[in-house]
Amino acid sequence: MKEVRQTAKERMRGFCRVCPVCSGKACAGEVPGMGGLGTGAAFMANVDALAACRFNMRLLHDIAEPDTRIDFLGIPLDMPVLAAPIGGVSFNMGGKISEEAYIQAVLGGCVGKGTLGGVGDGVPAFIHETGYDAIRALDGQGIPFIKPWEDQELYEKLGKAATTGASVVGMDIDAAGLITLKQMGRPVSPKPPEKLREIIGHTPMKFILKGIMTPDEARMAVDVGADAIVVSNHGGRVLDHTPGVAEVLSEVADAVKGQILILADGGVRSGGDVLKMLALGADAVMIGRPFSVAAMGGLKEGVVKYLEQIRSELVSAMVLTGCKSVTSVGRSVLYKQTIPL
Repeated sequence: MKEVRQTAKERMRGFCRVCPVCSGKACAGEVPGMGGLGTGAAFMANVDALAACRFNMRLLHDIAEPDTRIDFLGIPLDMPVLAAPIGGVSFNMGGKISEEAYIQAVLGGCVGKGTLGGVGDGVPAFIHETGYDAIRALDGQGIPFIKPWEDQELYEKLGKAATTGASVVGMDIDAAGLITLKQMGRPVSPKPPEKLREIIGHTPMKFILKGIMTPDEARMAVDVGADAIVVSNHGGRVLDHTPGVAEVLSEVADAVKGQILILADGGVRSGGDVLKMLALGADAVMIGRPFSVAAMGGLKEGVVKYLEQIRSELVSAMVLTGCKSVTSVGRSVLYKQTIPL
């Protein structure tokens, strides 16, 4: 991974510094780019909130080989870690590798390690077209995410997503304020519950709603028929000064756990962070920027190595906290004074 990160640093020069810890401090305000919007506070809050959580270490048990497998909307995965949908290699990451090579690396690496990756949407059209082609080439093993466009484009892309063979589709509602799209003359907008119910009913695919940060909107997602939510602030790239995902996750989980699949996306940098998110109520996590670094630095092999590292760290953290399986992780894993209220 050291070699992968060094290559990524060279390829992403001027767009991402590939910091030792991807915290958002060095790239605050760099949108377009890999940074967080404005002061970068929302991006930094994601990382800081997870860093503030502490583990209860437990070793008086017989758990030597924890089970990291999950059922993800009917799809068996070897670990509760998925690649978040990121597109736009040319204007966010420097364009030193092609969009096609990038997407194939992320999705192919994920499938190679028994999990899934999402593909992004945006302007120009080759972003989603490349992603859909890559999913199709993997017999539907990927998750197309669609931005909250106006009706014609939205429904056209839902139809195209269905042709990839994927059984799950997502909408990153947290992209509703993305300034890069507005600058390109392609605005996106929030969707009220009645509209979301119509959109979800329009497709036979399982539906993920990404961008939920409050318990009331989590309950709305259940009410409109979503199959999963992603607790996410879009990596701090759309609204400055939101709380970190780990700060709100437990409240969201308390509201809807067991009624809908819960994913969390924001600031996860290690297998230990994955375990923290599970302890706070997530069923699985999505990771964004670190996957980009792995793909830019090592293509598919880089993604495979990164996933091997994350799983190894997760297993180690589970052994050291007495967790038998990822499906049974509870808040007792975390030191109570560090659990966000």
